[in-house]
Amino acid sequence: MHFKLIIALVEDTKSALILDAARSAGATGATVLNQVRGEGSTASRTFFGLNLETQRDMLMFLVEEHMSRHILETIAGIGSFDENPGSGIAFQLDVEDAVGVMRQVSQLSKVVEERL
Repeated sequence: MHFKLIIALVEDTKSALILDAARSAGATGATVLNQVRGEGSTASRTFFGLNLETQRDMLMFLVEEHMSRHILETIAGIGSFDENPGSGIAFQLDVEDAVGVMRQVSQLSKVVEERL
């Protein structure tokens, strides 16, 4: 079984919604890193040295490759990434190998076989 890693950088207020949507789209779990920072094409606004940007979370999903595009599009839709500039970004990377995922493999094998 081949996997993709989906990484989403989202406003912390939307993390729970995106996690729920990703799970309903087929993700079997996630890793969440709180209070990450990023900067887009324009510099962040500050006020007396304090950052005025909202807090961000990094959500990481290790998903089966045949399900990855659907999960990615679901995340983007819930997060309104294309409609609202600065609301977040998500992308996927190929995973060469993964260990510790035997439970997910057994769960996903049936789902992937049905979709193919």
